[in-house]
Parts: sequence; structure tokens; C-alpha cells
Amino acid sequence: MSEAAASATWVTLAYLVTGICFILGLKWLSSPGRARQGNQIAAVGMLLALLATLFSGAILTFWDILIGVVVGAVLGAVGARMVKMTAMPQMVAIFNGAGGGAAALVSMMDFLRGEQTGMGSSPDVSIAVALSTVIGSVSFAGSIIAFAKLQEIMSGRPVSFPGMRILSGLVLLFIIVMAVTVVAFNGGDAVLYAMVAGALALGFLMVLPIGGADMPVVISLLNSFTGLAAAFTGFVLGNNVLIISGALVGASGTLLTQLMSKAMNRSLLNVLFAGVGGGGGEGAVAAAEGGSVRSASVDDVATMLAYANQVIVVPGYGLAVAQAQHNARELADALEKRGVTVKYAIHPVAGRMPGHMNVLLAEANVPYTQLYEMEQINPEFPRTDVVLVIGANDVTNPAARTVRESPIYGMPILDVDRAKSIVVLKRSMKPGFAGVDNPLYYDPKTYMLFGDAKDSVVKLVGAVAKV
Repeated sequence: MSEAAASATWVTLAYLVTGICFILGLKWLSSPGRARQGNQIAAVGMLLALLATLFSGAILTFWDILIGVVVGAVLGAVGARMVKMTAMPQMVAIFNGAGGGAAALVSMMDFLRGEQTGMGSSPDVSIAVALSTVIGSVSFAGSIIAFAKLQEIMSGRPVSFPGMRILSGLVLLFIIVMAVTVVAFNGGDAVLYAMVAGALALGFLMVLPIGGADMPVVISLLNSFTGLAAAFTGFVLGNNVLIISGALVGASGTLLTQLMSKAMNRSLLNVLFAGVGGGGGEGAVAAAEGGSVRSASVDDVATMLAYANQVIVVPGYGLAVAQAQHNARELADALEKRGVTVKYAIHPVAGRMPGHMNVLLAEANVPYTQLYEMEQINPEFPRTDVVLVIGANDVTNPAARTVRESPIYGMPILDVDRAKSIVVLKRSMKPGFAGVDNPLYYDPKTYMLFGDAKDSVVKLVGAVAKV
């Protein structure tokens, strides 16, 4: 066997091991007990793939690849250490965009190289180029808008204008025509650039009219787009590890998108085109008219919690913003010392990305056995003495059950209003990301504790100790 053939064999084996590491990592991430090991084995697989690429004799030189690896590693390490947990959804969105953009650029360069050498591309490779470029560009542009909305660089409310859907349809038709030209006639530089421009425009138009309340689903969908783009890029380059990893990301992202849409009792088309979050929650507001809000002091709430048999904590984005997860755990510890049973209710779309609340509470070392998903915890509310809602809004809104005019009508919610008493920690009466009022706040059983969530929970810990 020649030296080149032996090198290619070792690279192929390294990529095979990488694929196995990715599959095991994804499998272990589904279990809280092995999630850390799953993340680590996936990282080892990525390192192995990078090393194999370094010594594979690829078109780029050893030093070109090494520079890319070093720059990426530094940015990743800095991001992991410096980005706050509240900004994790934004980081996931920008990473999605970077992955999609990278896949599109690699496919474009391969196609343009064939054009310059006069060799062109075979039809199957041209199809892969078109799909990778279009999907990757859509993912990149959509992720930029998602990032801007989550970072509040632009409004989190839906942005639309008359004829927007018609324009989106025309842009999609234009992309299809350009893609057919690339595949059937081997296109040209101008056609490829026009197709990319159309895909970028479609990405912007797709995410602009989606409200902040639906961002968890959008992030998941864009994640699946990036995976598909990477898989098609693998076909362009003949790289097995890209095909495997891209297919894993695409499949898992698609499944997660379906599960989250189901958790909201809405179709994906409704999420993409309904424009939830634009206000207009007239039904929800009407349901609250004539009601009054009851405020409570820290001492009053502490007494309620200290003498309860069972307390359920409902975390939301307000908890994340205030970085109150560690203090919430301290409060739970103080209550448990008094014999109070404490559980956490996790709604599938609470926060700004899938699993946001799980990650926050895991960071605070909250035992995973205390975290209950919606289907598990809802039967517990009627026999719960006090529910402590920390920054959650839309996922506790009873208008989702009864007010047909509400944009969140039909979305499964946490049955907080069926508990004996409810305490809501909130800065103000400002609506949540869906832009609708919450009748729960006017319920006679509800007490509002206004203020910064972290400050309020810290005070509650001290007050419980004095009861």
C-alpha cells in the first residue's frame, strides 16, 4: 500500500471514530446523569476530526487549517467562559448562523473552483451545492435576525409589511429558478451569487415576522437547517464525517422542532406565519378587566412558604435575566429544612431556547429529580399549597385555555391557577413575549411580589429563616 493510500485509510478510520463519538455524545446528552460525559466524548470526536483533517493532505495547507482551528478554539473558549447564561440563546443562534454560513461558503468555493478550472461539477454534486448554499444562507440570515431579537438590538415583536408573504413567495420562486440553472446548466458565478442573495433575503423574511415568544422553536428549526447544510456540504466534498454530523444535527433539530410545536399545540406553519407576539391580545386583556392586583410583602410570602406542605417553583426568563437560579435553590434548601416538599415545574418552551430552564437550574446544582415536565407536574397543582412563579408569564397564562381571541389560545400551560395560593415575582405588570396580559395576576388567590427577582428571592431566604 502506498503512503498516500495508507494516509487516506487512517483519515477514513478517524472520521468513522468521530462519527461514533458524535452518535454516543448525542445519545448520552438525553440523560441528565451522562450529559456531561456526552458533551466530552463529542468534543473528543471533534478534536479527532480536526487532527485527521490537519494531516489529510487537504486542499488547504497545514498552516491554513491550524490557524482556523486555533482561532475557532479561542473564540469558543472565550464565548463559553464569558457569555452569561441569559445570553446563551443568542450565542446558540449566532453559532447556528456561523455553521450555516460556513457550509454555504465551502460549497460555493468548491463550485467556483470547478468553474475556474473548467471542470465543472457533476449533476449530483451540483444539486448538493445548490441545497447546501441555499439552506446554509437561509440559516445564516435567519439566525442573525433571531440573534438581534434575542439581544434586543431590534424589537422582539413580529415585523411585517403589506405583501410580505407574496414577496417571500416570489423570492422562493427566484431561488428555485437560480438553483435549477446551477444544476441543469452548471450556472455561473453570477447565477450562484444571485441564488445566495435570494436565500439571504428569504432568511430575513422568514424570521422577521416571528415574535419573540416563538424564538425557542425558531432556534431549533434553524439548528436543523444548519445540520442539513453541513450534510449536503459533506456530499460536495466527499467527507463522511460532515455527512454523519450534519445528518445527526438535522434530524435531532427537526424532531425537537416538532416536539416544541406540539408542546405549544400549534403547527410549524402557524409558528412561522401567525405572528404571535405582535400584541393584539384583546381577549386576554378583556378577561382581566375589572380585576385588581394584590401585592404582598416579603414577610407575608415567607410565612406562606414556610408553613406550606408543598411548594412548586415555576422558573421563567425573568429568573434567567436576574440570575436568580442559585438563590432559588438556596430558598428551596431553606424550605426543605423545614420539611416542605419543593418541586420545579418546567414548561417545554419556557425561556428563549429549548431546555433553557433545565440548563439554568443544573448550573445552580438543583437535583434533576426535583425537575418535573409539564405533563408530570400539572396533576400536582391542585394539591399544592403555594406556587412560586419567578419571571414566567405566557406559560402560566390561563387565557390559553379559555380566550379564543388570544394569540396563545390552545397552547398547553402549567396549571398554576389551580393551586391553593400563587405568588408571582415580577418587576412590573408588563406582558410577556407574546405581548398579552395574564389574567392569573388578577386571580384572588394570586399575590404579586414586585421587584428584581434575585433581590426578592434573597430577601425571602432571610425571611424564611426568621419564621
